[in-house]
Amino acid sequence: MSAIVTIPDLQSFVAEGRQGLLIDVRSVSEFATGHIPGAIHMPLEQVESRVDDLDASLPIILICKSGQRARMAAALVKPCRPEAKVLDGGTDAWREAGLPLVVSCNTRWSLERQVRLGAGLLVLAGAVLAVTISARWIYLAGFIGLGLTFAGLTDFCLMGMLLSKMPWNGPRRGDVTCGTDRPSCCG
Repeated sequence: MSAIVTIPDLQSFVAEGRQGLLIDVRSVSEFATGHIPGAIHMPLEQVESRVDDLDASLPIILICKSGQRARMAAALVKPCRPEAKVLDGGTDAWREAGLPLVVSCNTRWSLERQVRLGAGLLVLAGAVLAVTISARWIYLAGFIGLGLTFAGLTDFCLMGMLLSKMPWNGPRRGDVTCGTDRPSCCG
């Protein structure tokens, strides 16, 4: 079991100006929707391979949405960094405590989330059509299942490649600002 840091403990840690690494292990889009000020983004799937990138002289506090993925990350780094701690309740608890989050207003759905939605809708459509129109529609659900299995085994996802080329996943014109200028949606 990983050591736990409570929200008040982390507040005191930050207020006292103590040095440490706040590592947020959520996805890119989750991190952009709101993270604790000063947190470093290191997605869960990268934690094990990047543990040597972390300053060994600084304590580590792992953060995710609710604590589950942070506990998984703590288990991954335990052989090298057994002192790593997990923020109890994650960013959800931080937000509920009324504490500030750094938010990027120009977030979009992650490609992974888009693939899950697309695959889920296609499987659902195949199943509904198989029950209502023709049993042959069940092959659509099977084909999507086969594609997901292939993507999981090879890390090559055709649906993800196709979705990445969609206009909503391209660069947004006029949304990037530098310096102190902020887009109007950020206030």
